[in-house]
Amino acid sequence: MLFDVKRFLSHAIQENITDIHFRAGLPPIVRRNGAIEKVLDEPALSENDIKMITEAMIPEKLKYRIKEVYDFDFPYSIDGVARFRVNMLYESNRIALSIRYIPYHIPTLEKLKLPALIRKFVTFNNGLVLVTGATGSGKSTTLASLLEYINQNQQKHIITIEDPIEFVFQSKKSFFTQRQIDLDTDSFPDGVKYALRQNPDIILVGEMRDKETVASAIKAAETGHLVFSTLHTNDSIQTINRIINLFEPHQRNYITTQLANIMRGVISQKLIPKADGNGRVAAVEVLTVTPAVKNYMIKDQIDDIYEQLNTGSQNDMLSLNASLCKLARANVITDIAAVQASEYQNELRQMLRGAYTGSQR
Repeated sequence: MLFDVKRFLSHAIQENITDIHFRAGLPPIVRRNGAIEKVLDEPALSENDIKMITEAMIPEKLKYRIKEVYDFDFPYSIDGVARFRVNMLYESNRIALSIRYIPYHIPTLEKLKLPALIRKFVTFNNGLVLVTGATGSGKSTTLASLLEYINQNQQKHIITIEDPIEFVFQSKKSFFTQRQIDLDTDSFPDGVKYALRQNPDIILVGEMRDKETVASAIKAAETGHLVFSTLHTNDSIQTINRIINLFEPHQRNYITTQLANIMRGVISQKLIPKADGNGRVAAVEVLTVTPAVKNYMIKDQIDDIYEQLNTGSQNDMLSLNASLCKLARANVITDIAAVQASEYQNELRQMLRGAYTGSQR
């Protein structure tokens, strides 16, 4: 009997499942509230099942790629239900799929319970804003919410360059040009280069994967555009260091100065299980590049920026520990979950006890 992928995915959404994995010899495997589960009431999938599922899901224009590459991403949608980002891969020389659910409707910043202070990043006319976190931490959703806020309140031309396109925007006060790697442009650097000729106000670079993409995003920000992008880093300090260390040692001083001049801020987030077991909530670190932070960057004193985060309320900043502490004190998450998510656990324990007086790294 042919596996009905539309039926399965539609049901998965109703069960608050965010990720679905198809592997030969196993029943479907899903992620719910951050935890992996086997769907035991479904039969194990054969290699042929997964090949047929892939053929049914992949866009016609991209089917040639199955024979050319081992890994690639593509979009899939069920009309009136949802969109999905699909990653095709090979495991032990057998095709496999990993699927991420993307809602049709873009949630508001309020619904995501994100700090109101991140709205300031949509008020800039130029510069670079990064949203960072591990895979599955909600980076794309946060970015979509920021862009939708602009869409509803500002008259801008927004170009997105994605692999693949995730959230689909309906133009309101702003209008969108959404471009997909391999379908609409060859690569992220090419997409950014040609975007500069397409009269944008804002450019979304889906992911800064390599030195060339980072360099093109920096150039776009330098030439008067507001650029949003993502990185797979855990916090603001790691984000700055990761970007700088992508470049050769002789380039790093120049890149650091460029970055200090064009970076507007970093939003770093982690999804934490709620205390009531009903889903997850984002703990968010917000770094604003103030003159003091800029000065630390130029002087190559990146680690000292953490002190600015810890005393950042006057500058509209928020450390991850402060966010975790606030969620724990409101009983949205448990103290144990908060400490487990922290990069600086001793500091957070003292904050939760009310004994915190300063940075302990």
